[in-house]
Amino acid sequence: MITVYTTNSCSSCKKAIKWLNDHQIKFTEKNLFTEPITRQDIKIMLENTENGFEDIISTRSKAFQNLNVSIDDMTYNELVDFIINNPSVLRRPIIVDDRKMQIGYNDDEIRAFIPAELRKILPCECGDCDYKRLVQEYLQKNAIKGD
Repeated sequence: MITVYTTNSCSSCKKAIKWLNDHQIKFTEKNLFTEPITRQDIKIMLENTENGFEDIISTRSKAFQNLNVSIDDMTYNELVDFIINNPSVLRRPIIVDDRKMQIGYNDDEIRAFIPAELRKILPCECGDCDYKRLVQEYLQKNAIKGD
């Protein structure tokens, strides 16, 4: 299941949600300010990063700078607690499933969340196939919709 971590005022979050809805991809939205982030949420994010906390924390954000802390000086558990208590330090949106994660909104990278079966027919360039019908049939058959 895809989870999208968002905030209300984030324009990139709105773009990501719109894209997922437009492509009828099922997801769960988790607003960082109204639904507390959990240790498990952070663990899943970290399992999908290359650089750990550096990938998910926005060290250039005002929220992070105002707190006057250093990632390098904190232990794993301290960083997890720090994020739970200060969710505004996370980059947004964070889109994650069981195999991949995207941080921020990117038109090309978000396509990785299109189901594999559908991605196989999306690149079809032939002029004589019934591409739109195939896509529509797939979407209806699988009833992929946003929550």
